[in-house]
Amino acid sequence: MPEQDLTTADFRRRKTRSAVKAYVASLSGTSLEYYDFAIYSVASALVFPKIFFPGNDEFVGLLLSFSTFAVGYLARPLGGIFFGRLGDKIGRRHVLVITLLLIGIATVLIGVLPDYSVLGIWAPTLLVLLRLAQGIGVGGEWGGAVLLSSEFGNPRRRGFWSSAAQIGPPAGNLMANGVLALLAASLSTTDFLGWGWRVAFLASALLVVFGLVIRLKLEETPVFQALVAKDERSKAPVSEVFKTQPRALISAALSRLFPDVMYSLFTVYVAVYATSQLGLTASNVLAAILIGSACQMCVIPLAGILTDIFNRRLVYTLSTIAAAIYIPLFFMMTQDKSPVTLIVGVAVALSIQGLMYGPQAAYITEQFPARLRYVGSSLAYTLAGVVGGAIAPLVFTALTAASGGSWNLIPIYLGAMAIITVIGMALGRDPRPEEDLRLVDEAHV
Repeated sequence: MPEQDLTTADFRRRKTRSAVKAYVASLSGTSLEYYDFAIYSVASALVFPKIFFPGNDEFVGLLLSFSTFAVGYLARPLGGIFFGRLGDKIGRRHVLVITLLLIGIATVLIGVLPDYSVLGIWAPTLLVLLRLAQGIGVGGEWGGAVLLSSEFGNPRRRGFWSSAAQIGPPAGNLMANGVLALLAASLSTTDFLGWGWRVAFLASALLVVFGLVIRLKLEETPVFQALVAKDERSKAPVSEVFKTQPRALISAALSRLFPDVMYSLFTVYVAVYATSQLGLTASNVLAAILIGSACQMCVIPLAGILTDIFNRRLVYTLSTIAAAIYIPLFFMMTQDKSPVTLIVGVAVALSIQGLMYGPQAAYITEQFPARLRYVGSSLAYTLAGVVGGAIAPLVFTALTAASGGSWNLIPIYLGAMAIITVIGMALGRDPRPEEDLRLVDEAHV
């Protein structure tokens, strides 16, 4: 008996170590990839309208720049379909290495891309193509990163283990805005627009190498190993999801809409609002997003744990309602045009958003059976992004123009998205951890 107990204890320790390694790999890899995505997001508001879309009309330049921002979201479903299918057929680990390389290479190439004054119309054209590659990579990245950490961890604690991939976007946002804030503060406006912003993009090369080293050392997840052992992998996962999981797909996609639009408001459009409507500086905006992202990073894993204790759908729904109420309060608060108020307002907003974003990965993935989980989760995540975060900055800009420069219409738009997300919660199912436990146990993985 003592030997048996020791063997069991050793096995559990090894399992825990594997789960922790997967958590770190998911968090670090996703952080690096969203660093790439985030520097583009900020640059689309502060830099690209001036150097890739120059002209006499600043509003038109901003719309064109935000259009290239949207391309990254529009490309995500392509990545979700292509890489999601691969992830359910050949495994999570291999796909995540490919997506990391794809995003990293595209970002470095943006950093060396000549601007409009050198290439003319080819400059924005190539920018769109590279943004397309970024979006395809991110579309395939998210689902795999979530499964990497959650399928190694205890399925009864999926809210926490899945939160690794959710920490990635604010962590990447934190790094991206930190680098851009440092460059903006230390360089003149001319130098920052001329070459300074490129440093942030080129730094991606070092980060990608770091992420690759971590991911290449990982094994395949126990759940996927069990699917292989039992020969239960889907031969056509994309079509099977649409045929057999329509309610799960709709619920998972709707659950993402409001958090996604809210995230775009407080990490992308807030830069335009604060500089053009409040008269604040780019440094003020970057500081606000920086501090807000740091707060959000702390909230996300705690929110995941919270939904492992209490009903996940209930916590998500209450957080959605709270966020919808807060948005008009934020705009009223910031009318004093104080940098401190902006920082506090963004920090509170991103913290509330973290209450939804933290358990979002667990909620979306647990809507699908293991054999369809990569492609199902990726499709829900990316399709929602097309009608959520992709067009949100464009909608915010158009609503502001339609209301004569006022913010009054923006909370109404966010309120509609909140209602849709609550409907998604009502359509979803609660966690079923016994499915994964039984699968792995029967396969003796």
